[in-house]
Amino acid sequence: MTATAFRFASLGSGSRGNATLVEAGSTRVLVDCGFAAREFVARCQGLGVEPESLDAVLVTHEHGDHMRGVGAVARRFDLPVWMSHGTWRAADYGRIRQLQLFAGHDGAFVIGDLQVQPVPVPHDAREPTQFVFAYRQQRLGLLTDLGSITRRVVDAYDGVDALLLECNHDPDLLASGPYPPSLQARVGGRFGHLNNAQAADLLGEIDRSRLRRLVAGHLSEKNNDPALALDVLHRALDGSALTPELLCQDQASDWFPIPD
Repeated sequence: MTATAFRFASLGSGSRGNATLVEAGSTRVLVDCGFAAREFVARCQGLGVEPESLDAVLVTHEHGDHMRGVGAVARRFDLPVWMSHGTWRAADYGRIRQLQLFAGHDGAFVIGDLQVQPVPVPHDAREPTQFVFAYRQQRLGLLTDLGSITRRVVDAYDGVDALLLECNHDPDLLASGPYPPSLQARVGGRFGHLNNAQAADLLGEIDRSRLRRLVAGHLSEKNNDPALALDVLHRALDGSALTPELLCQDQASDWFPIPD
């Protein structure tokens, strides 16, 4: 892989599968793989990415829409896999030859040109983490799959240059939607998923002075509406020239460069 500037792309985002590529310098990593290996390869090829060029896979937590293809992809392309101890213990990934375990509170580690900061989050998983990536003076935050915003989360995402942020559901659509009450309570609870208003609240709490790219992800196909999510984010940005962008489930996004 030739040296690149800092950028990221989604291979798909939603309850049927999640995977995100992050590139900086001569390093390329995959965050989560909720797709079967064949689908993962096809989506990579659509972006012009050879899976053999990956340097590592990072896993946020053990739910199937994030880890379904991790073991198969790691074995097929002989990739090191990084995840928390709890995430490893909570699911069967098969044999992982190069397994790198961390604790969510251990601090940052380095993969090639990227510094990786795990961020513990409140979600209904064993030891879930999200990640903030740093390259030179720039920082990219990935933040999905959490049901509430903690002080640790706010502190970790203060001053990021780019942010992929969960806007999973609209509370009214969730309440009137097809999910049974138990699943509605799970999704909308403290250990579920951020709704549009909670995403907006986070934007109001963090330092946005460096934020140049905002991408909304993990939108529910049944309990949200892209127009609603965008409207809430626009209002949260309060006159900023920044234009929020959306990810979708069924296809890879374009690359999102992180402006200097």
